[in-house]
Amino acid sequence: MFRLSEKGEQIQQMFGAIAPRYDFLNHLLSLGIDKRWRKAAVRLIKATENGRVLDVATGTGDLALEIAKATPASVRITGADFSPEMVRLGEEKVAASPFNKRIDLRVAPCEDLPFPSDTFDSVTIAFGIRNVVDRRLGLAEMWRVLKPAGRMVILEFSVPRSALFRALYHFYFLRVLPVIGGLFSKYNAYKYLPDSVLEFPSSEEFCRTMTEIGLKNVRCQPLTFGIASIYTGTKD
Repeated sequence: MFRLSEKGEQIQQMFGAIAPRYDFLNHLLSLGIDKRWRKAAVRLIKATENGRVLDVATGTGDLALEIAKATPASVRITGADFSPEMVRLGEEKVAASPFNKRIDLRVAPCEDLPFPSDTFDSVTIAFGIRNVVDRRLGLAEMWRVLKPAGRMVILEFSVPRSALFRALYHFYFLRVLPVIGGLFSKYNAYKYLPDSVLEFPSSEEFCRTMTEIGLKNVRCQPLTFGIASIYTGTKD
């Protein structure tokens, strides 16, 4: 049985603590742009009739619900997240949605997905891969559960290339965001989140890692001046 590292347990506890205000602050701090980014990611998934899609680090299920809206009614969506508190809130959202028969949520870490190999047409993860302590193992697990010819879609924050925009971005992320987050939730959590973005590998390095774990046709698509990026790859 997989055991989270000490750092993984700390991150898990942090997300459990901020779960009640997580959705509200996501939309507030991104000025609602995160919804548009999720829609862009969902447009890139592969889902056929009677297919299956896995959303890793599903949180409260926002991306899983977006996938359900955009795919045929026969497609089943599974969400997995290592935070029981996030999953509980997600289950409430799913139960109140028109898609409650198509979506199920599980408590599971990215590094140990409880599914057979070659199960899903697409595997997604939105704003979660940077929080996976053993990132390479997490990507390898996502690759494992993909069907041959399946597609992985990763949505994550990134650092803008423009020097001016990067300076503004750093000021907002490091100075403004933690203060606003602290007013509604926990300051330390919203200090960790921007720090984790700035520590994330460059798009070139991350694409190399995706290729090294076995993905083909790896691509990176910047969004909104490079504030976020969508990474895609396929499994042969």
